Amino acid sequence: MGTSLMRAPMVAGLVLMLGLAVPAGAQHGPGDPASGGRSTAGFDATIHAAMTTMAQAMEAAPMTGDPDKDFLAMMIPHHEGAVEMARLLLVHGRDPLVRKLAEEIIAGQQVEIAAMQERLKILRAGRDPEPGGFPAIGGTRGPDPGPVRSP
Repeated sequence: MGTSLMRAPMVAGLVLMLGLAVPAGAQHGPGDPASGGRSTAGFDATIHAAMTTMAQAMEAAPMTGDPDKDFLAMMIPHHEGAVEMARLLLVHGRDPLVRKLAEEIIAGQQVEIAAMQERLKILRAGRDPEPGGFPAIGGTRGPDPGPVRSP
């Protein structure tokens, strides 16, 4: 089975999962107290456009057959999509805790994007000048628990 065929269900599932999370808030109209008296149409259109852009970028990521490179190539646009969706929440959202979460997503994902881009550059060059070194992704998620062991 080709990598494109294997990748399509994963991307479709992600888009479906994200798409199902959005419409619940879209049920509130301008007269509904839950909407704060404002229309959600602008948010609905822009969040769906951001998800579509993210899915297309993930699907367009070139597959090499190397799981490490392919994972990074798809995760970079995935994280960029998360940053854009969080940015849209900051434009349209009002709940202070959700806004704080969006700010944290933007900060964390940007660090991870930079780390993934650097690691992908190293892997594509075919050399690793410092095995086990940069990028230290664990720095964005707390202390490094050590190597992941396969069962």
